[in-house]
Amino acid sequence: MGKQPNLYAFSDISTLARTLRTYVIECQNAGFERHGLFKVAVSGGSLPSTLAKALLEPGHGGSDDAVDFAKWEIFFADERAVPLDHADSNYNLLKNELLDKIPEPMGQPNVHPINVKLLDDVQEMADQYQDALMQSFAAKDSVKLPIFDLLLLGCGPDGHTCSLFPNHELLRESDAWVAPIEDSPKPPAKRITLSLPVVTHGTKIAFVATGAGKKDIMKQIFDTEEGRSLPCGLVNEGGAEKVSWFTDNGAVEGVGFPRRGSL
Repeated sequence: MGKQPNLYAFSDISTLARTLRTYVIECQNAGFERHGLFKVAVSGGSLPSTLAKALLEPGHGGSDDAVDFAKWEIFFADERAVPLDHADSNYNLLKNELLDKIPEPMGQPNVHPINVKLLDDVQEMADQYQDALMQSFAAKDSVKLPIFDLLLLGCGPDGHTCSLFPNHELLRESDAWVAPIEDSPKPPAKRITLSLPVVTHGTKIAFVATGAGKKDIMKQIFDTEEGRSLPCGLVNEGGAEKVSWFTDNGAVEGVGFPRRGSL
């Protein structure tokens, strides 16, 4: 058996958030050492509020516990083709939950929203978002895939992540960095998403999945053969030991896959 993802389970969200903070700061500092920046992709759902709990709480004050948002470059792992102030916008969610609450001394990250002039043409929107990635990660012909320092992802009740849905043709996309989707089974139908190879190419990949409502899909992803073909299962397989799951006990109740005790 090849190397496996790391599964962590915590008694409550506060404890999860403290460990997630340590993990994100380790990824941040490794990014700073590599290229002076922290390049991160973020998805929506409940993730931004958990991220805010993790990053905005005062730490212990040591140099290894400092968040320096001024050197963060944030992209969206997926985004809905809606205005930036729309309730369905992942940008709007991150802005309300995290960005607007960052204290001035922590700096402001460089955030890449979608171009809202292209809401009616998701192919063009995806192409333009890919261009933004190219500008950050070097020209596409000089690097086959961008390497994010960290991707922060969620897990849907059907096992989807980003806007990569079970049995969807986009799971086979191998050339594009960013792909359009016009038939999302979950509304809104029009979106853009990072492709699966970009997700699994990240230096580190973290899922946050909490609540008893996740236990059935978590059991499927980690304990069954069919679960390995779900989008989250494909990330586990492609990312292997680079993948870490931050969950609470409710989300992994009945899951047989072994948990790790600490980072």
